[in-house]
Amino acid sequence: MKLYGYWRSGTSYRTRLGLALKGIEVEHVPVDLTAGAQKSPEYMADNPQGLVPTLVLDDGTAIAQSGAILEYLDEKFPARPLLPAGVKARAHVRQLCQIVGCDIHPLNNLRILKHLKNEFDQPQSGVDEWAGKWIAEGFDAYEALLGADQGRGAFSFGGRPGMAECYLIPQIYSARRFNVDLTRWPLILGVEAATLALPEVAAALPENQADAKPS
Repeated sequence: MKLYGYWRSGTSYRTRLGLALKGIEVEHVPVDLTAGAQKSPEYMADNPQGLVPTLVLDDGTAIAQSGAILEYLDEKFPARPLLPAGVKARAHVRQLCQIVGCDIHPLNNLRILKHLKNEFDQPQSGVDEWAGKWIAEGFDAYEALLGADQGRGAFSFGGRPGMAECYLIPQIYSARRFNVDLTRWPLILGVEAATLALPEVAAALPENQADAKPS
């Protein structure tokens, strides 16, 4: 399998985390978003949206959208599951994932931020304020759900990392890029610390990717 992605892309990072937590090895193929490689005809033949990531299976089947990729991996390779057992438990974890995947990340990804700069003449401070607002609203809800779950361990749900961490950890990384003060969400920071302490996670970190560039 080949994973096409960009080192600093939140959705690429999300997918790499899922692969790392499940212990699945793939070939990583960099797609330089800053150079517009995601809009090349060759890439868009597999991903008509021209976005990252794309997982290409050994038979040539292409799967786009990080959520679809993670669910495919969990179904195809059931060992070390990313989703818990039980319908209610899975719904709870998907709720956490969608706070990030539906209500935070889409409002602060690269194409939205470029549009704010290019079409609305926003300086970087305005872009940071925009991103920070939606991150804060989502993190407030995520933190509240963590606090209400008295049975969880060090992670977002239960005693092991899973799908929720795949969504949350890259969003924390992005929040720091936008100068968001994270101290108001201590439970979220605790989940981050527990996740990043896992040795297998190192392979997924943005700074450890072959195409990583100096910040």
